[in-house]
Amino acid sequence: MINIRPVSDLRNKYPEIEDLVLREDEAVYLTKNGYGSMVVLSLEKYSEMLKALDEEKLLEVQFGVNDIDKALEEAENESNNPNTKYYSHEEMKQMARRIIDGK
Repeated sequence: MINIRPVSDLRNKYPEIEDLVLREDEAVYLTKNGYGSMVVLSLEKYSEMLKALDEEKLLEVQFGVNDIDKALEEAENESNNPNTKYYSHEEMKQMARRIIDGK
């Protein structure tokens, strides 16, 4: 369940907010004047989010794609295509060598 609280609860009901964040492992969304203001997370949950984001960015840089999920779906579709040409490990090494050697 999403926990939405007024930002004043951070001051007035801190132990309750802390309990939700740390013990229940839930994010608490804080509002100010009826509008979203901030989110309170445990350090562990925040760290997990950053790590997942870093891993996704690393994959994007490594493979030169902006949407990993879309690229994986395209690769799966291509692998299911009966006209897809498959290369052996040796054939791939030979092609890579030709590219490296500029042939």
